[in-house]
Amino acid sequence: MLDTLLLSRIQFATNISFHILFPTISIALAWFLVFFKVRYVQTNQPVWLRAYRFWVKIFALTFALGVVSGITMSFQFGTNWPGFMERIGNIAGPLLGYEVLTAFFMEATFLGVMLFGMKRVSPAVHTFSTIVVAIGTSISAFWILSLNSWMQTPVGYEIIDGVFYPKDWFAIIFNPSFGYRLSHMLLASGITASFLVAGISAYRLLKDDHKHAPKLTLKVALTVAVILTPLQAFVGDLHGLNTFEHQPQKVAAMEGVWETEKGAPLLLFAIPDEETRSNHFELAIPNLASLILTHELDGEIKGLNEFKGAHPPVKPVFYGFRVMVGLGLLMILISVVARFTLFKTGDLPRWQLKALVVMTFSGWVATLAGWYVTEIGRQPYMVQGLVKIDELVTQVPSEHVLYTLIGYICIYALLLAAYIKTLFYTADKAVEVEEYELNPPMRGEQHA
Repeated sequence: MLDTLLLSRIQFATNISFHILFPTISIALAWFLVFFKVRYVQTNQPVWLRAYRFWVKIFALTFALGVVSGITMSFQFGTNWPGFMERIGNIAGPLLGYEVLTAFFMEATFLGVMLFGMKRVSPAVHTFSTIVVAIGTSISAFWILSLNSWMQTPVGYEIIDGVFYPKDWFAIIFNPSFGYRLSHMLLASGITASFLVAGISAYRLLKDDHKHAPKLTLKVALTVAVILTPLQAFVGDLHGLNTFEHQPQKVAAMEGVWETEKGAPLLLFAIPDEETRSNHFELAIPNLASLILTHELDGEIKGLNEFKGAHPPVKPVFYGFRVMVGLGLLMILISVVARFTLFKTGDLPRWQLKALVVMTFSGWVATLAGWYVTEIGRQPYMVQGLVKIDELVTQVPSEHVLYTLIGYICIYALLLAAYIKTLFYTADKAVEVEEYELNPPMRGEQHA
């Protein structure tokens, strides 16, 4: 039988996995909308407005699902992890409250103007509302990543009778890993939104929608992707160095290093075995892990055996890291090739359009893989090195958690399928509507 702890972990992972999909899109998609709207104001070209009106529908749907799933997720602090708020609530509560006060209210207030006020307010007010919504989404990420980063690298606190109290809010908010995690997440959002816009635009072109709007949004998305994907690799390297300093056991799991060694190889593939505490079928590049993490060929990396009982489960961290990096490299390749082709010829061949459609939600996969590396890599701790997760879990019977978990999985699977179907349905309707507007039927054909 599965116990309450494991089921609660799976349930929270299910909720956060579903929830994070939507902010990952909406944070950056809001800035795409700002760009489309500003370009329309600058040029007065209708194509920019058509791009805005199409993507604002997808933004609204994405934002709504993000809000609803976020509320559901927050309930679990009380239902599944009551010890978390009892012991860490003095720090977590205000940070979550700041997110609501400074970000969600901004988004919720101006979102209505953004969605329904285009013909009711002046162009300047509507553009301002779009900018405020975009700022709000980024501020929301700021506070959430601050709390999550503090749980990874806790500072600025004191513990009295097992309860955490803030001593230095500046140190808590801007903790040692915060800047790296925030940058990494914002770039991940930009890349995710870029491939979504590129994929849906490519889908419209494959449907013989050869008008200017999808070509323009495809060009914008690929340009953003070409800029952000290499930048993400650079920031990811800096983030890895920070993790190596503060969470060496997580890095050891990512690299599959069991014994402390100098000149550690970079494992392209292996099968970690926690029972024998070794790897099988290793495919490695000598010394490269040490070079990346220490900038020295013979640099030392602490092995997992230095952290017995205090390191994360190895396989999910090891494989998750490789999925994230592998997809990142593929994104760089596809975006560079497609953007270069677009620059040279002005159009993409069908095979490249199909490749972009396949990659539409690749940002989701890479983000989830990275998130699992981050969160599973903190195990067995809830707050790194200070509080273990088994100290905070609920005491309700495991059957109760199992029933709600099954319910969450069923509902989220249906919602996710409906969301994806709606995106492509919206793209299909855009093709039909724009075709009608450009080639309206003759008077006698309107009812044909």
